[in-house]
Formats: sequence, structure tokens, C-alpha cells
Amino acid sequence: MTNRLTDTLDFQSQALVLRSERQRLIASNIANAETPGYVARDIDFASALKQATGAAPAPGSPGGPLLTTHGAHFPVGAGGREASTLQFATQAQSNLDNNTVDMDRERASFADNAVKYEASLRFVNGQVSTLMSAIKGQ
Repeated sequence: MTNRLTDTLDFQSQALVLRSERQRLIASNIANAETPGYVARDIDFASALKQATGAAPAPGSPGGPLLTTHGAHFPVGAGGREASTLQFATQAQSNLDNNTVDMDRERASFADNAVKYEASLRFVNGQVSTLMSAIKGQ
């Protein structure tokens, strides 16, 4: 029974970590909106969550992400995230400075991710509150 409780809380904590990582990337995109040649980045949230919770194939296994086997290889990902979950944003319209940040898309993604982060946080708080009530016998 404790496995079910910890699995649910672990899933939500992984989702919170990924949401905060995505928020950091979106904020970085917004901060570099005027930087010539900057390429916007984002996380494939569904793939990253599967990978973080163990539902995705392990690195190096068939169908899983590639491993770096030599020190001269490029790093797997930024901030500990696998390269398969980080993506480059597609350019909505061409710019003379080759910057791919679309401020409308970034603002919408930032707001959407913030709402989902808050919902996950409230869900975790509700679960912990329910567990505390059950432990206290109220």
C-alpha cells in the first residue's frame, strides 16, 4: 500500500521538476528574444515525464536514447535532461537575425506551464493533506 502512495507522490514530484525545468527554458527564450542567432528551446514534456518515471526505454536500450561512450562526444542534454526531450522551436516567421523566438508563443507557453505547475502543486498539497488527516485519525 505504501508503494501506491509513494508512486503517486513521486510521479507528481517528477512532473513538478519537469515543469520548473520547462519554465526555466521558456524564461531563457524570452530573455534572449533580441539575441541574434539564438535558437529557442523547449522540452517534450510527455517524453521527459515517461523517461523520468521509468515508463520509457532506458538509455542505450533498443528504442531508448543514445549514450555518450567517449569524453569527446557531445553532452546528452542540458540540466540533466536527455537530449531526446529537448527540442528546438520551429520558426514561425523568418527574421533577419536568425532568432527563432516567437514572443507570442513563448508568452502563451509560459502562462500555460505556470497554470499546470500550480495545478500539480495543489494536487500534491491535497494528497499530503489527506494523508496527514488519515494519520491523525480525523
